[in-house]
Amino acid sequence: MAVNGTSSEYLLPCGRDVDEVWSGLGEPVDVHERDCPHCRATRGSLLVLRDVTRELADDETEPSRDLTGRIMAAVRADLRRHDLLPLPTPEPGSLEVSAQAVAAVVRFAADGVAGVRARRCRVTAGAAAGALAVELNLAVSYHGFVRHLLDDVRDRVESAVGARIGVRLERLDLVLDDLYEDG
Repeated sequence: MAVNGTSSEYLLPCGRDVDEVWSGLGEPVDVHERDCPHCRATRGSLLVLRDVTRELADDETEPSRDLTGRIMAAVRADLRRHDLLPLPTPEPGSLEVSAQAVAAVVRFAADGVAGVRARRCRVTAGAAAGALAVELNLAVSYHGFVRHLLDDVRDRVESAVGARIGVRLERLDLVLDDLYEDG
């Protein structure tokens, strides 16, 4: 079969373009599509997609107020999953963890200190192999703030990163962003 001159990135193993199968959904199945397992499977999937798309387009249900926020949170989370940090391993090969997962451990550890609320957390690979650098923004209680509070946060975060992730912190920068009043 000759492939048309398009530069489609969606060619089936038989050489037919998925767009060609899509555009032929309203027409009878040709000999090739009838006999080709790739085209038959693609046609079946596209028919389901077309039907579901029509059903969604016809649905008049109003989305919830927070739908956009939930979608954007999912998009941001997915983007952050691509920020992978190398972890040391004695085995051959490599091991990576997402910066988002490390940030969740760091925030949870900091939130465990009474009078502290973790805010923004940025995690990067340290200069030394198997080490991480963390910048953690905090809000602390106005009434509960004492000098050793930040030391407690530092100890808990360093322990959590070592115990939960198996790496050491090369650097932990704590940034006091805000004070809040306990209610």
